[in-house]
Amino acid sequence: MLGQSPSHGTGRKMFSSGVCTSTVQLPGKVAVVTGANTGIGKETAKELAQRGARVYIACRDVQKGELVAREIQIVTGNQQVLVRKLDLADTKSIRAFAKGFLEEEKQLHILINNAGVMMCPYSKTADGFEMHIGVNHLGHFLLTHLLLEKLKESAPSRVVNVSSLGHHLGRIHFHDLHGEKFYSAGLAYCHSKLANILFTKELARRLKGSGVSTYSVHPGTVKSELTRHSSFMQWMWRLFSSFIKTPQEGAQTSLYCALTEGLEILSGNHFSDCHVTWVSAQARNETIARRLWDVSCDLLGIPTD
Repeated sequence: MLGQSPSHGTGRKMFSSGVCTSTVQLPGKVAVVTGANTGIGKETAKELAQRGARVYIACRDVQKGELVAREIQIVTGNQQVLVRKLDLADTKSIRAFAKGFLEEEKQLHILINNAGVMMCPYSKTADGFEMHIGVNHLGHFLLTHLLLEKLKESAPSRVVNVSSLGHHLGRIHFHDLHGEKFYSAGLAYCHSKLANILFTKELARRLKGSGVSTYSVHPGTVKSELTRHSSFMQWMWRLFSSFIKTPQEGAQTSLYCALTEGLEILSGNHFSDCHVTWVSAQARNETIARRLWDVSCDLLGIPTD
């Protein structure tokens, strides 16, 4: 079994029941994991490398990425762990990453949109988008769009979008998508995580019959660098430390959706602890999903269909 750690207190057990038990090996397969220089992304990349995939660590901090890649190479014995610069807060960087990747690789089988920002003070991306919606949703939306033909050519292939339980508090305020009228760091994060689920649902609808399937996941409550902007969250982490997953435990649901055989029939669904899980009424709203798709295309200068 993968990622099963020694027995914890019952508290942690309750919250970390999901384990990816797939034994699928990945020689000759190519994977891209965003934000894989830390936390859940790093553990995800390590496990994909362990199974023989050629893994691209797509991250903003290349130096840190190189250290992680070296560590993964040593631990797994797989030298095919590559680092490429990707700043999701800048569409020029996203386009440059995609262009470089497409020139370098003939195939792409697994795309894990894992990177994210959480509860950062109000700021905007290079393109003027509010940081949470810009990085967590629009950045990954553009990246997926740019790599989609390659995913189709390499089918069967998968896209995994890391969302959060926080999506339940999210709303898509089309009249104030960039938080200029009202801004709360916590809610902005939740809105962006709702956008991840809506994107997954609409992408699945559009990809029917293409051989590309897509899933959104709630990794669980994981101690990670995401909380660095919030002293309150760091205090909560300490208070509830027995319920908190390690990054390795947090990576299990992403791995489950990337690897489990026969999961294609569940494309578009949201997973937690390696099971399909309930989403909010907002997250099930197809009208909002389609509108968000169109608005995202419009903001990114992508043709709508």
